[in-house]
Formats: sequence, C-alpha cells, structure tokens
Amino acid sequence: MIELFFATKNRNKVHEIQALLSGLPFELRSCLDEPQLPAADEVGETLEENALLKAELAVAQLGIPAFADDTGLFVDALGGAPGIYAARYAGADATYRDNYEKLLRELEHVPDERRGAEFRCVIAFLVPDGSSLALPREVEVVQRAAARGFLARGAIRGAITRSPSGAGGFGYDPVFFVPDAGCTFAELDGPQKNELSHRGRAVRHFVAGLSGMR
Repeated sequence: MIELFFATKNRNKVHEIQALLSGLPFELRSCLDEPQLPAADEVGETLEENALLKAELAVAQLGIPAFADDTGLFVDALGGAPGIYAARYAGADATYRDNYEKLLRELEHVPDERRGAEFRCVIAFLVPDGSSLALPREVEVVQRAAARGFLARGAIRGAITRSPSGAGGFGYDPVFFVPDAGCTFAELDGPQKNELSHRGRAVRHFVAGLSGMR
C-alpha cells in the first residue's frame, strides 16, 4: 500500500476521495489525522495556486508526499463568480446553505437559458525535493521552492437551479443541475456523483499520474 496524505480538514472531501480510491493500493491520511497541522492561507488567484499552497505546506510540515485539491464554481451570468471564492462566498464562516442561498439571490432574475455554470477541481500532488520518486512524462510537472509534483484537473458543465433539490452531497450540490443525469448533484448517490463530478474526473487523472510514477 502507498500512503497518500490529503491536505484538507473537510470531512466531505475526505469521504469522496476515499470512495474514489477504493480498491486501489493507496492508504489515505488527511489533516483530520494530524489536527496540529496549520491551515494554509489560500491567497492564490487561481485554483492551481491554492491547491499548490495547501500541498506545499503539508510537504513542508510532514516531509512526505502530499496532495490537495481546490474547487471552484464559475457561473456564467456572474462573470465567473463565485469562482475560487466558492467556499466563502457568503463570508468566512458561511455554511454550505449560506453560500448557495446567496447564489440563488444573485441569480433570482436571471432567465433559465443564462444560468449555465461550471464546477472545476484541481489536484496538486507534491513530493519533497530529493525524493526518489520519478514523475511521469505525461503529466503537467510543477516545481516549488522545496518540492516538485504535478497537477490534475476535472470539470463539468451544468446549470444553477432556482431552488435547492436533493439531500445528498455538500456545498452547492443541491443547486447544481447536471444535464447528463437530469437532476442535481444532491439527488445522486455517491457512486453516481463520483462518476460524473469535477472531483471524480480530477481524481481519475490524478490516479493515472500516480500510476506512472516509479
């Protein structure tokens, strides 16, 4: 088994990643197992920058390979907002419901044909400089001050509903309509969501990158 450290304290994300890696030769640990680890300041201007900041801090603190994700919701009618600020759209201490209710208010008078949106997820995987792990040539290699690694991405187009629907998922799932499923993410069960979602797609690219390492 290969140990992977996921730099997040979000239990929902940990559960999704665990499900996506089920049956593969990886043992997942996260910041939930290392509560003393400080949270990274997400001061980047892109999903890529924020994912790298979180993974880089974990590598620096633990001295082991680590990965992190950053996810954003980009709504056409709002010029891409909330974008990278999706998790704190309604404020620093906002709940999931606070965020999607603010979004629905912002789109109250926007017609159905202009409610398109895209979920995007970026995973950054880093190993400490000096690690014997060789990165595959097929991935987008990145170099940080004291670490190197690669990025994996996933995205899905959809639309913002006029009211929440479904009891599953988390975040904006109750208001994100998935055309291929004919319902919101929150109306899908875990395996169905993981098959279609931005994070599921990013994880599959991430696993493909890991499989090319040696």
